[in-house]
Amino acid sequence: MKAREGWKNPREDEDRNLLRLVSGQEAYLQAHCEKSGTVELADALAHWWTLKDEPALTQKASFAASSGHVAALFQDELYEMVMGRTGVARLQHFGVIFGTNRVVVYVEPLKDSEGTIESNTARTHLLRNNEPLPWAQWAEEFRALMPDEIKVLMEEVAAGISYSDYGQSIRRRLNPIVDLFELSRYRPIPKPGVFLNDDSMMSGGPPGASDGKRGVATGTGGRSSNSAGSVYSPFLTTEDGTQGEDISGVELECKWVSLEDGTRIEGDMEDRAGKYFVEQNLLLLNRDFRVFKDMVDRWCTKYSHAPGSNTVVRGIVEEWFEQTLVEVIMGLQSLKGSIEWDIAQIAKASSEEALTTAVMPRYHTDVAIKRSLGAKLGTLKQPAS
Repeated sequence: MKAREGWKNPREDEDRNLLRLVSGQEAYLQAHCEKSGTVELADALAHWWTLKDEPALTQKASFAASSGHVAALFQDELYEMVMGRTGVARLQHFGVIFGTNRVVVYVEPLKDSEGTIESNTARTHLLRNNEPLPWAQWAEEFRALMPDEIKVLMEEVAAGISYSDYGQSIRRRLNPIVDLFELSRYRPIPKPGVFLNDDSMMSGGPPGASDGKRGVATGTGGRSSNSAGSVYSPFLTTEDGTQGEDISGVELECKWVSLEDGTRIEGDMEDRAGKYFVEQNLLLLNRDFRVFKDMVDRWCTKYSHAPGSNTVVRGIVEEWFEQTLVEVIMGLQSLKGSIEWDIAQIAKASSEEALTTAVMPRYHTDVAIKRSLGAKLGTLKQPAS
């Protein structure tokens, strides 16, 4: 089938008034992909493509979804397609952290002998057994079975990161106060004449709770609300010097990303400080965020007399802001398991907006940066009054 495009232009203008062949999304992906394949999930097939690194004009084709996105596939039709910021977020939950503009994933649910798959009345969403599609489950399975070709693409993009590991310095500063991140048990104050049930004070809520309220575990990569432990628990030591047990099972990983080095795409974390992925214990920090850039510019100006100081300034500024957000995540980890902090509330407290709020106070951060820069580049002399 062909459709006329640009029909308002003169018929003799063959460049703008033309018949375009309608071939569908699959044909476009096959023509512009580098690699493709299928991952078998428990109850679905995840078809994936990595797109060529093509010029922007091709990437923004108006007749096809031409950059990274996710959709559900059923009977050769696409449903629930998410693009832009929403598409980036879903790809990142699928484990595609870098190069999201070049990865496409279509999940095709499989029908079992007793189940049914059908579209809603508006034909915008799919229902399996009259329930929404299990995107969180599929994302977790896809991360575990990540194709090597997508891993290679992410490594290529991540290779462009101008990245310094600030973790060792941050751990050294936090170790003396790590006990502050092990909170005492929360005990609500009973009203006169009211008796507390011991079960109500258990971490994660009373056993068997199923009312969908506080204390009930939800789908967050297999972690339940009663899991506990600091994200830096591998660095805890006991009184006899032995290393503490890593309760969380995985160390917090921090990475700085930006538009310039291709590790962040436009629209993702736009004007936000960072993003935290609880399932992967990964913290992305946005190097393009105004607060970070303004602080770098402030101290680069003050040390403009020192050759080569810009690199040192940026490293120290990023290190102190990273420590702020690391402490935020560590603090939230210590709240897990509290009857007053279920998984949904922890997620709100670690949202992009919450992380942005956490770095807005600047006085103490500026003081710390000034002290660190003085040790490395020399103390700035105060002008005579």
